[in-house]
Amino acid sequence: MDERKNWDHNQTESQEEDMLRQIRGMADDIRVPPALEPDAVEQMLEKRKKEKNRRYRWRYIAGAAAACVCLGVGITGAVLNFGGGSSGSDRAQSSTASESASESGVAESRIASAKDYDEIYQYIREERRRSERGTGFFADGAVAEDSASSAGMASDAGSYGGAGTSFGGYSDTNVREEGVGEADIVKTDGENLYIAIESAVEIVGITDPQMQEYSRIQLEENCYASELYVQDGKLLILYTKEEYDDGETGYDGYYKNYTCADVYDVSDPENPEKLSSLTQSGSYNTVRIRDGYVYVLSDFYADTAASRSDTWAYIPEVDGAALAASDIYMPQRTLGSEYTVISAFSLDDPGEKTDSKAVFGTAGTCYVSTENIYITEDYYDSDDAGVTQTSIRKIAYQDGKLEGTAQTKVDGTLNDSFSIDEYNGYLRLVTTVTPIDSGGWFRDMVGQTELLESESSNSLYILDGDLQVTGEIHDLAKDESIYSARLMGDVGYFVTFRQVDPLFSVDLSDPYAPEIIGKLKIPGFSEYLHPYGEGKLLGIGMAVDEEGITTEGVKVTMFDISDPSDVKEEHTYVLEDMYGTDVGYDYRAVFVDVEKNLFGFLSYGDNGVYTMFTYDGESGFREVFSRELMWYGSTRGLYAGERFYLISGNTIESFNLSDFEKVDDMVL
Repeated sequence: MDERKNWDHNQTESQEEDMLRQIRGMADDIRVPPALEPDAVEQMLEKRKKEKNRRYRWRYIAGAAAACVCLGVGITGAVLNFGGGSSGSDRAQSSTASESASESGVAESRIASAKDYDEIYQYIREERRRSERGTGFFADGAVAEDSASSAGMASDAGSYGGAGTSFGGYSDTNVREEGVGEADIVKTDGENLYIAIESAVEIVGITDPQMQEYSRIQLEENCYASELYVQDGKLLILYTKEEYDDGETGYDGYYKNYTCADVYDVSDPENPEKLSSLTQSGSYNTVRIRDGYVYVLSDFYADTAASRSDTWAYIPEVDGAALAASDIYMPQRTLGSEYTVISAFSLDDPGEKTDSKAVFGTAGTCYVSTENIYITEDYYDSDDAGVTQTSIRKIAYQDGKLEGTAQTKVDGTLNDSFSIDEYNGYLRLVTTVTPIDSGGWFRDMVGQTELLESESSNSLYILDGDLQVTGEIHDLAKDESIYSARLMGDVGYFVTFRQVDPLFSVDLSDPYAPEIIGKLKIPGFSEYLHPYGEGKLLGIGMAVDEEGITTEGVKVTMFDISDPSDVKEEHTYVLEDMYGTDVGYDYRAVFVDVEKNLFGFLSYGDNGVYTMFTYDGESGFREVFSRELMWYGSTRGLYAGERFYLISGNTIESFNLSDFEKVDDMVL
């Protein structure tokens, strides 16, 4: 490609080739599961081109077990001041916004807009100089949320009742934040299925036992549907469009990526009608829907080789117009070449954009609460701190309006969006803190920056509405890294990974005197945690042998958390000869209905197998449905009325929800 091609087109291939060479060299001396053999990794890299959300960690190669740290986070509504490990006040001064000011003299707790395009361009130039010197920092790359689901705590789940169970309604996507809608590759409104398949969206009627293909919405050439969302007769389709401009001479051409959000009227599913289309710079990241408003997020990579006059190369556009400097929030230091672009519009009036903003810096993990959008950035800069750090940028949203309100940074990096959560006006997060000078950095196959050798520990922070630290705990589970987290109201849980270690429970009911009150050694580890009725927590992860070397299959665990001081591993179930699941990197891939006492997901072995379970407190887990699939792509299970639908690739199968007898199938 020509040198003017966008950053996101000219970095990926070389990074993947470097990673493959490193992995092949290391694989000679390390026992790895089949999923991480070099050939398998190469296949995963191909898949990543279409599914950037995969976060398959290099830490699997270590082949160890896990420890689960349970945190009872008691927030009493007053100022919190957690201790543990070291003085809370000392730590707050060393790792948060009170530590220093930005170059412009504005305290880091404030978030400032750009003065003009010249200021932004100076950051771009500095980024280019830093790149040429081979110094600076790494960022984790933009990712949609992954890991465990956030569906709320339900009442006790009874045994699966088969034909006696009450059916009705329909299932929705497993969302990160209750009350905040999310898009997915498959949706239902109870009467139709809406399925994103490559460059089209299929609408299939399901009111009758025999499914009926109603219509197909075909996207433009070289456009592929990323996700979709359905509400009140409106269908939202999200995709990335790539355009090429051959330049003035034909030799200085460049590519542009645009995220598109098309809205259709599907009140007549056989004749969908396009109502509007919004475009904004960058590749599609994610979308959220709240109170009838849509918030679209994309990742735009500025061209650091651009000239000052080529604003299109480093200033994001929305519907063809460059964002004003006042709508671009600047980073906490003179670093940055990436934007998270956010646009909002109403589903009732999709043709009118209500607001747009861009967060400039290094696009990272995004978490959206019911009131705020948090953009995080990972920093690995030895000149700034001796450990890894996370910058947090807070954008308030309501009724389609966006406003930057605060920013800060803390020590350590997030595992995923489930390591950060907002509750009663406080932001809680758990991070893994790694000394930067303890080993060599490399970029893994999904864009995560990992440390080959580390002496890590873990920290928990509580921040107020201004992102000032009110409480914290440090030095948790040394030499471990966080693999999954679940922050549930006043109680939090997180799982760490490296060696076989205890499951710790921590009493934080007194915010001034946290106390470790129990430990339980458990083999294996959970990548996904889901509340499963009162006093129960479901974990999905991997089983590991006694030596902590080899994975033995996919492990399902039910934790008894009725007494946080005495957490128990109540029952386990192992799917043997399976080396992974989709759940660890995309929480939407799991089907969970606590009221129906059913959950299911896809595991990988020689073939993909979708398995549905029920759970009983006495007898444990029981398989009620299992289906072998040849398709290794994203698979979804959902129900509508009395039937369960399994969508894998371009194939749909329907089953009676009462006994899972097959009803119909369709190839699209």
